[in-house]
Amino acid sequence: MRERAVRLVQEHRSEYPSLWAAVESIAPKIGCSAATLHEWVKRVEIDTGRRPGVTTAEAQRIKELEREVKELRRANEILRTASAFFAPSGARPQAQVVTAYIDQYREAYGVEPICEVLQVAPSAYRRRTARRRNPELRSRREQRDTLLLPEITRVWNANQQVYGVVKVWKQLQREGIQVARCTVERLMRRLGLQNVVRGKAVRTTVSNPLTPYPLDRVKRQFTAERANQLWVSDFTYVSTWQGWVYVAFIIDVFARSIVGWRVSRSMTTDFVLDALEQALYARQPERDQTLIHHLDKGSQYVSIRYTERLQEAGIDPSVGSTGDSYDNALAETINGLYKAELIHRRGPWKSADAVEWATLEWVSWFNQQRLMAPLGYVPPAEAEANYYRQLGQSTSVAA
Repeated sequence: MRERAVRLVQEHRSEYPSLWAAVESIAPKIGCSAATLHEWVKRVEIDTGRRPGVTTAEAQRIKELEREVKELRRANEILRTASAFFAPSGARPQAQVVTAYIDQYREAYGVEPICEVLQVAPSAYRRRTARRRNPELRSRREQRDTLLLPEITRVWNANQQVYGVVKVWKQLQREGIQVARCTVERLMRRLGLQNVVRGKAVRTTVSNPLTPYPLDRVKRQFTAERANQLWVSDFTYVSTWQGWVYVAFIIDVFARSIVGWRVSRSMTTDFVLDALEQALYARQPERDQTLIHHLDKGSQYVSIRYTERLQEAGIDPSVGSTGDSYDNALAETINGLYKAELIHRRGPWKSADAVEWATLEWVSWFNQQRLMAPLGYVPPAEAEANYYRQLGQSTSVAA
């Protein structure tokens, strides 16, 4: 009808004084308004070059170009936001990360455009969202992961947030949760959980070359067959807003348990003596020289007062060489764990009181809960309890 109406206007235009007069006359006969017919005629004249203006083909091309520009801008915006969203995930983000991105930006860009730019099947996204709404649709592995994720997080948080894969796995097994080690590793990676990393040790031993030292009775053999057979001691330092703070530890080698500790603002003999007094009070060792107390050559440990106190308690002293951490390796290890698991992770520290309180909590956790690989992944307190229980059973059988 449009073509016929335009043709009739063009054929009979000469019969009317103006184009508009021809349109007004013919439009009612065709069954359309005069304004509509006038627009049709002008469009044909523009398309045929008889009237200036943008042709229909040009208008359609401009419309297509505008649509392409809009799509390109949207694709660039999707890529820009996706690059920031996927930055921690590497070159190939996991499906869960892609799903989270689509969930966040679906209202702004739409699901299909995002999937087209990211080269993701929309059906895969809808399948994952359906599984999220209905857990019964998930695979057995996904259902198992859903149960394990909070358990892994709980164990990691309950242990000072210092455990790695092996200790989290061992702790779950101790609690009766059977899971593969590789599964724990995969889920901890997804949660962003990892063990603490120990830093470089710093020398704190300052010896006096004129002081006579006891013999080295340990010879780097930090093993013991019973409790109260071998103790090792050392101290480390902590930086606070009020100055340096020093922390001394005494460790029973048998179960790696911390039997004495002290926090002080100065490196004096009283400082390490207080840690020794706590160990003596807690352990009550026999006064028969069967306990060896291994020290480094720090002036605090080889002082006359410290040596006399060891003699009064019936403890045989042993001293390693200067500047050699291997000669007091176990004590250095405990210091390293203390710095990595507590000091570096929870600093900066305001005062010595804050360090002391945190050390109290850490020592309690270390002795009662921390899994120790040399002990078969059991805490020091449990290892000692097992030793005394076996000792009691052996005594009963002998009697």
